[in-house]
Amino acid sequence: MHLYLHDYSFMDQLTDTLTGSMSLTAATFASVLVASQLKTQLQVFAQLNFPHRSSISCRSCIGRPQRHQFAALTSPPSIRPVLLARVSREQSKHREQSAEDNEKPQDPFEELETYHDNAIDKFFINYFASKMSKQLGDAPYEPGYEGFVELSKQIMSGRNSKQQQQAVLGVLEALMPPNAPATFRRLFPFKQWTAELNAAITQKFFAWLVGPLEVQETEVDYKGQKQTWKSGVQIKKCRYLEQSGCKGMCINMCKIPTQTFFTDTFGLPLTMKPNFEDLSCEMVFGETPPPIHLDEVYNEPCFTKNCVLANRDPTLPCPKVDTNRRQTLKEAGMS
Repeated sequence: MHLYLHDYSFMDQLTDTLTGSMSLTAATFASVLVASQLKTQLQVFAQLNFPHRSSISCRSCIGRPQRHQFAALTSPPSIRPVLLARVSREQSKHREQSAEDNEKPQDPFEELETYHDNAIDKFFINYFASKMSKQLGDAPYEPGYEGFVELSKQIMSGRNSKQQQQAVLGVLEALMPPNAPATFRRLFPFKQWTAELNAAITQKFFAWLVGPLEVQETEVDYKGQKQTWKSGVQIKKCRYLEQSGCKGMCINMCKIPTQTFFTDTFGLPLTMKPNFEDLSCEMVFGETPPPIHLDEVYNEPCFTKNCVLANRDPTLPCPKVDTNRRQTLKEAGMS
């Protein structure tokens, strides 16, 4: 009875506190009582637990204990196998449903992160935004992170992929004092300690840009040997990617310019590996980035819900990743 009520949600709040064994026992008792000639629950209890005895002592009777006599019964229909089979089917159905739910990719934009920028965070956001504004001819912008992202979208507008990357490189170079690249190369030559130092600096000072980060160990190919360095930085959920909702912006306004800035300008190899399923990203100082057409992000499709181009065939690469894709592949001998 309990299984029946619970399965059809008539008494869900009341019955879901009972254990499975208690549920099965209650159902079995009720089934035997209905299907047999027994008239009381005590008789059902005796029949199920003492099937070979014709009587049982009862201490609940008033006065002295008595023994109740029960008539021999023909075996009632077997209820337990039917119940067990039904329970097994329901459990199998629930397992299959859970497996299907686990296989479905979760929408990383379903729960947006909330950020509480302090005074230092706001200073860096607005300082960076002011340099981007100059790239746009002193374009006006709203203070704050949203205004900063809107400036990024303006830089993308009307520019091809390489022009977008060059504009961001111009911003990064404008943030540096004169002769900064030469000084950096002299003071921080490419070695394990410089890679690990830059990972630590990134973790400490760039949370305002991408959200929480943590330093982790990673494998680096240094002078032909695989070595384990603590030069990896894991961005738990990239604030910039979440706010922009665009893989093209991630790749051309962040990943490629930043890799180029460290690898070519400062002489410290850096590879960024965004994960578009959960919006995380791994930065590896000391790893040389591959050419864009060989990078695994090159053939990424658009985000299905956040991009205005997402109604395209989801198997096709996002056109914003490389606006000159045909030329790029031709120059690489892959067309």
